Order: sequence, then structure tokens, then C-alpha cells
Amino acid sequence: MAWVITRLCRDCVDQACVDVCPVECIYSYTGSDTDKFPNQLYIHPEECIDCGACEPECPWEAIFEDAAVPDVFKDDIELNAQIVDVDEREVPVHEDKEAPSPDQVAANKKKWGYAG
Repeated sequence: MAWVITRLCRDCVDQACVDVCPVECIYSYTGSDTDKFPNQLYIHPEECIDCGACEPECPWEAIFEDAAVPDVFKDDIELNAQIVDVDEREVPVHEDKEAPSPDQVAANKKKWGYAG
């Protein structure tokens, strides 16, 4: 079992999750195919040790266990898995960012059709 970063991360990319990952399995895509790999973070499912440390660190509430990914984000499971097959990826260096407000988090969820 692994964890999945959903599209709730898209264009938000907080990176707090990167600092707490003990196996450095959270990647950003560095290639040019941004249609296939949008601006978000990805968890390598084969490297993830299922510790769950990343989930509470995400201020955008974008990370779920793969078995608990909401239906609206089911496609994101495969998207995370596809990061395995690309060389254009790196573990990003965490940059401090201002945490989103609860209203911003709610608006982001609404934007992606998630009421959770």
C-alpha cells in the first residue's frame, strides 16, 4: 500500500511533506510534458513505505492512502504511479511557503469537485 498525492496539490505544491518523508519518495516532475505531469508533487508507489508521515503535513489536504482516495481523484493513483517510468524527476528542496487559510483550502477542494 502507498500514499497518493491528488490534484488538490496542483499549482499549490507546498512541499512540507517532502521534509518528513523518511525515504525521499516524493518527487516533482522536471520534464517538459506538463500536460501529462501537471505542476504538483508525486509519491513513488514502489518507494513509499506506507508510514503516513506526509499526510498530516499537507496544508492542502491533498494526500490520501491509495485505498482511501476519493472517487473524484481515482485517476491520480495512476498519475502518481507513472512517475516511476520517468527520469525527469527529483526530490524537491523544501521552500517555506505561507500556509493556506481554511477558506483557500475549501475553495481548492470546490475547484476540483471534492466536498470532503
